[in-house]
Amino acid sequence: MLDESLLDAPEALARADRRGLLRGAAEAGARVRTAARHAAEAGIGNLAPEGRPRAVLVAGPGAAASGVADLIAALVGAAAPVVRIHSTGVAPAAGALRWALPGWAGSVDLLLIATADGSEPGLAQLAEQAYRRGCTVVAVAPTRSPLREAVNGVHGLVVPLAAAPHGEYDAETEGAGPGTLWALLTPLLSLLDRLGLVDAPAEVLQSVADRLDHTAERCGPAIATYSNPAKTLAAELADSLPLIWTEAGAAGPVGRRFAAVLTDLAGRPALAAELPEALPAHGQLLAGAFAAGADPDDFFRDRVDEPEAMRARVVLLRGRPTGGLSAAPAARELALSHDTAISELEPEEGAELETLAELLAVTDFAAVYVALASQNH
Repeated sequence: MLDESLLDAPEALARADRRGLLRGAAEAGARVRTAARHAAEAGIGNLAPEGRPRAVLVAGPGAAASGVADLIAALVGAAAPVVRIHSTGVAPAAGALRWALPGWAGSVDLLLIATADGSEPGLAQLAEQAYRRGCTVVAVAPTRSPLREAVNGVHGLVVPLAAAPHGEYDAETEGAGPGTLWALLTPLLSLLDRLGLVDAPAEVLQSVADRLDHTAERCGPAIATYSNPAKTLAAELADSLPLIWTEAGAAGPVGRRFAAVLTDLAGRPALAAELPEALPAHGQLLAGAFAAGADPDDFFRDRVDEPEAMRARVVLLRGRPTGGLSAAPAARELALSHDTAISELEPEEGAELETLAELLAVTDFAAVYVALASQNH
């Protein structure tokens, strides 16, 4: 399923990357800087909030908005409840999607809208509904979009989406593209910092952009697999069912995004769960048909024309556990007791947003390499 020789052939990778995914991953740091500037120009830094919102509601289409909501919930933590408003509709098309506020939402709540499209009538209707109920509305949407025209100045504040520095990549993958997540998330982090819900002042966002740039240098196509953590992980995931186990802080949303992007970009199944619940939740997969030694038929039969069996592989994504308590040793023990291979990623030291950015960047690059080196790219 995976052509590992392609990983160390930068020119061949570039030819295979017809959707511009590697460029999108490399530009994540630049998108953070542009998005932070857009947030400042929109006046977020000048807001004088009258206190924290009772709840933060997040709405938007697709993988990018889902990732934004998941990350915000992890970063805000106990400071306020974060609720994702899921869309309904007959198809995942901009014109068919609808969103509705919970019945309890009102003037003490904050609605955040995140979209890389901006043509969804349902989001404009949601903003109108929030306005009637007295909710504060802040949206991130493309500059020339119907949503921005419908919301900005009347029903709320709209921050222009930070465009990719060298033009957008394929619209089909824009929602799952690495740069899009940061273009949507960064202005909302600036707002939540202003509200006292997360720690994301301008200097922290600059550090996040620097960490993304540094990680892009380590994970770029010119860096050989043996010293490139993203290529190494991609190679390790060849012919495997990734069981992505996460621990500490915002590693959970990173794992869920990694699973979603592997499916979206590479067409690969993956499962994500947080430790320690991951151990009983996925334990049977290590002992069943996906176990490393599972081969119920004759060992000596001819397998030349058979597809390689998919085996489970544990991917351990670790933040920095508080209090020194960690389920990682139990996770390693369970995997090894079933002869299951394990890959581990742990970021370098830094603030929570920096370590989160590093994990996101490495896994985004890894998903791109899996997509490009797979036969179905």
